[in-house]
Amino acid sequence: MILIILVLTFLACLSPTLTLLSLWQVKEWRLDRLMEHLKREGIASQLYGTLRPRILGASMLIAIVGFIFTDPVFIGTEVTLGLLIVLAVLSCVQILLRKQPLPVFTAKALLMLALSIVIPMLFLISLSSLPLLVIIPFLCPLWILLSWLLTKPIDQFLKKRTLSTATNLRLAHPNITVIGITGSVGKTTTKELLAHILKKQGALATPVHVNTEMGVAAWFIKILKDKPTDWPGILIVEMGAYTKGEIKLLSEIARPKFGIITFIGEQHLALFGSLEAIRDAKGELFAALPDDGAAFMNHDNAMSEKLRDLCRCPVTTVGTDGRADLCALDIEETGNGIRFTVENQRFLVPLAGTHLVTSVLFAIAASLKLGMTLPEIAKELKTFVSLARSFQVKTIRGVTVLDDTYNSSPDSFRAAIAWAKEQPHLEKVLLVDGIIELGSSEASVHAELSKEAAKVFGRVCIGNARFLKYFRDNGFGDRAVLLSSRPQPLKTGDLLVCVGRVPRTAIDELLPVSTEDMDLPLRK
Repeated sequence: MILIILVLTFLACLSPTLTLLSLWQVKEWRLDRLMEHLKREGIASQLYGTLRPRILGASMLIAIVGFIFTDPVFIGTEVTLGLLIVLAVLSCVQILLRKQPLPVFTAKALLMLALSIVIPMLFLISLSSLPLLVIIPFLCPLWILLSWLLTKPIDQFLKKRTLSTATNLRLAHPNITVIGITGSVGKTTTKELLAHILKKQGALATPVHVNTEMGVAAWFIKILKDKPTDWPGILIVEMGAYTKGEIKLLSEIARPKFGIITFIGEQHLALFGSLEAIRDAKGELFAALPDDGAAFMNHDNAMSEKLRDLCRCPVTTVGTDGRADLCALDIEETGNGIRFTVENQRFLVPLAGTHLVTSVLFAIAASLKLGMTLPEIAKELKTFVSLARSFQVKTIRGVTVLDDTYNSSPDSFRAAIAWAKEQPHLEKVLLVDGIIELGSSEASVHAELSKEAAKVFGRVCIGNARFLKYFRDNGFGDRAVLLSSRPQPLKTGDLLVCVGRVPRTAIDELLPVSTEDMDLPLRK
């Protein structure tokens, strides 16, 4: 009997445990990001969905009635076993139907999963009362938190060793040139553009989604461990941050000679607290640059101006108003990409959205510092291929799709609205999932975005029900609907703009029904 109970309890705990581990891993195992998410989205709904709490409520009601009218011990045992069976079956069904969120099974995730299962099993064995088993599957957050606390010393030891190894390897290669890139938006695009321009010089860039201290440190170890100490390589490092001090730590590892701060905006405002705090955190990159280094900042972004005071090295500004050190003029978007002029040199870059000109300017400015000429840079940029899901325009089933689902920020949202406004399509539909980690500014930011979007789009489809009210109350009204309500699909020739971390399955739901699902780039 005890073996059956153990198996049922294990299965009952499995789904909420996998769900929370998956969510925490997406939040990079950061407790602050996880708590902010759960605070905004709701702990119960995020971990247990809507069905499990109802099952527990029904079970408790049955148990109460049973205690009053029949044998309490018998009813308590029956209800407990029944609840465990139902929860175990629910976990199995979710997994078999592939509806269960799963973490990437790294060593850390596997260890956390194992401990999160073993701890409640030990708790179960110590229980003398069978009815108390009902609480075990609903205490999964506690088991996972205990697992995190138990593994934290090991995690800290391994992290310290990795950071130390990467730092020492960097110091052992004094001839490399490291270019650090940070900012609220645009850092990945800037990194990819710069890496493309400098590819013939052997430049290497951090992979997609690698911008934390551990990710960058592991990448440095991989790149430098087999390189001779006099290797004169160029390494381009994307640097992300959620709190003050993280860019400083990344700079201590990478020791950048060049630093690019793309933009100071509202992304992750809930974690930083203010735009000034975001600017100070990003400014740690400029403060780390040597006297003979080079800093690059955005002249069009007013919040960036004070960053100049942090630099010991020369500062180059880029912009589009004619007053920056390096300016793009005569900017236009064509069917083949964006055209503009820099110091009488014409550029054509196969990108959608004139807002990306600033990212191109940063890549041009840094390449010039490394000895390239404007004609050479222009030639390389003609063959650039945009990062998938990063302001990428495609034709899918006859519908023009702007796929900007790589990341999410208020500024990228504004850029998508501005781009859509200039498009000729008669029917324009917006697909969003909402912008997270905005803290107390969430309502005001979404209200502003909704009012602007309502002037451009005929309707908006929203993946997360929590954000529906912002769009309905600010311009869209009944034209704002949940994706789960199965809204009318688009027609051939329509425009679909997808903003934020929207899955491809959600995009497919809004496309015309077709026997073929061809994904064709609009721009080449």
